[in-house]
Formats: sequence, structure tokens, C-alpha cells
Amino acid sequence: MIAIVDYGVGNLFSLSSSLKMIGADCVVTSDECVIRAADKIILPGVGAFEDARAKLSASGLDKVVIEEARRGKALLGICLGMQMLFEKSYEYGEHEGLGLLKGNVVGMQDRLPEELMIPHIGWNSLKIKQSHPIFKYVNEGDYVYFVHSYYAEGCEDSLLATTEYGREITAAVANGNITGTQFHPEKSGEVGLGILRAFAEWECKI
Repeated sequence: MIAIVDYGVGNLFSLSSSLKMIGADCVVTSDECVIRAADKIILPGVGAFEDARAKLSASGLDKVVIEEARRGKALLGICLGMQMLFEKSYEYGEHEGLGLLKGNVVGMQDRLPEELMIPHIGWNSLKIKQSHPIFKYVNEGDYVYFVHSYYAEGCEDSLLATTEYGREITAAVANGNITGTQFHPEKSGEVGLGILRAFAEWECKI
């Protein structure tokens, strides 16, 4: 069973609907016991890093996610959920992440060509940097859907895929049992469903 962490931030209905569409057993929950009992965890997120991190902390679920991930349970962070896996974010200040992956989250402003729109919204192709079980059904150049103004850098140890948007942008990361996508699999058509299917099928052993 996959536990989708409900801490008040995230596109929960779309994500759970996508998982059910592929036949995955999932539950949206804020119950610590349910999350600990689950086989896998998905940490979603939309909006501002500081607000989302505060809500996750206030719920006490940040500690649960960290502890379960460190025990070796498969974890997938999506969009802002992926960003929170890193050490720090510099979105409107400096904020501590969960520290499960090495790297920081930085803004696109002043890092992209001036003619490009921020936030980055739309379909972009993937450049795969390494193989991984969650990319079982993904091919080089497949298109996925992004909505973001910040991205991870300094994450070479976990870099799984990038996309091109004025520069090479981190699109997906993986290190052991911990994975993340900057894009939204639940909004990325058949490619996204393939990623969710692969995550559901993954027999994670570390």
C-alpha cells in the first residue's frame, strides 16, 4: 500500500486518482500509524516552500517521513515535495529542508535567459542521466509536465534526469530508496502514469 501524505498542501485528488487508475493500492492520510504501516510513501506539494515545510512540521509528519525513509522505505517526492527532500531552500529567505538528499533549492530568477517565462509551466522532454526502477517505463526524450519557479542544484549524487529550460534543470532525483520528480507525474499523461506504475511495482531493497 502507498501512503500519500496529507499535510494540507498538495494535489491529492489528482494523484490518488492516477494511482487508482493504474490499479495501485493507495490512501491519502495524515495518520502517522498508517504512514508507518505503508509499503511506500509519496510526499506531494504545491505552493511556497516555507508554508509547506511549516505545515509538515506542525503536523509532526516530517519526523515520520524522515524516520521511514532512513529505515529504507521507498519514498517519492513530487514537485515541492521533491524540493523538501533537500537540505535547504532559498525561496524568499533560507529554509531548512528534510535533509534526506544533498543539495539546495534555488530560484530561476537571474539564472535563466531573460526571455523565458517564470514560472516554468508546460511540457518538456527528459534527459536521463542514470537508470532507476521508477524510470522502468520512461524513454529518453519523453515529455512530462512542469509547474515551478525553483529547482534543485548541487545534487549530482542523486541526479536522475534533467530537462532543458534555458539551462539544464533538475527534473528527477534518486538515491537509494529516496526518489523525487520536479514535474507532476499525475499530470504527465501516459509517461507519468508509467512512472507511478513503476514506483508502485518497485521492490525497494537497500
